[in-house]
Amino acid sequence: MKKLLLLSLIACSGALVARAAPSESDRPEYISRVESCEAILQEFMASPATAIPAQVLQSAHALVIVNQFKAGFFLGIKDGYGVILVKRPDGRWSLPVLVSAGEISLGFQVGANSVETVMVITDDQTPRKLFSQRFNVGVDAKAVAGPKAAEVEKNNREIITAPVLVYTKAAGLYAGATVKAGWLQRNDAINFVLYKTSYTMPELLYSNWVNPIPEVVPLMSYVQRIAP
Repeated sequence: MKKLLLLSLIACSGALVARAAPSESDRPEYISRVESCEAILQEFMASPATAIPAQVLQSAHALVIVNQFKAGFFLGIKDGYGVILVKRPDGRWSLPVLVSAGEISLGFQVGANSVETVMVITDDQTPRKLFSQRFNVGVDAKAVAGPKAAEVEKNNREIITAPVLVYTKAAGLYAGATVKAGWLQRNDAINFVLYKTSYTMPELLYSNWVNPIPEVVPLMSYVQRIAP
């Protein structure tokens, strides 16, 4: 928990200042974003109250891990970042690609400083919507609250075939309830810096032309282990 809080504070502090063009000096911040998303996913999976069931992970074509936070008192969740990984046809998971995120409101958020969310995408078309537009979760693709491992076993087949299954630590969300979970947007500029490449989001996700940097390997390995 302490590691996650520290990593989140490092990443958030950089995101709240006026944005300039990303540069090599920003690379440690982008690495910390990937690491904090890994910590978020591990914390979700460590608790039966928030863990994503194996049957849901087996249906995943992509995973999005998002950390969003308050820009000011009473302003709600206004800014944030995340990563997206896609499962390639050979069964291997892609590089984690950084995305921008914001304007989320999920359940009961009074007093929350941040909202941590994991989205399981169950088709191949939905991730590609990020290529050309800001993707509004729950608007551009149906999104529902996903069933959790701690819930009583029941037939969740109808739920887990929704394009986007949303997992969050917010109270007030019930499995199958329709949700709107803010927006996601590609940000090639920060990935150019992170991976030291000129390849863009589609190439980073769906090709093998860019080798993973050491800092993203733990997240890739963890996702491969829980969603083979």
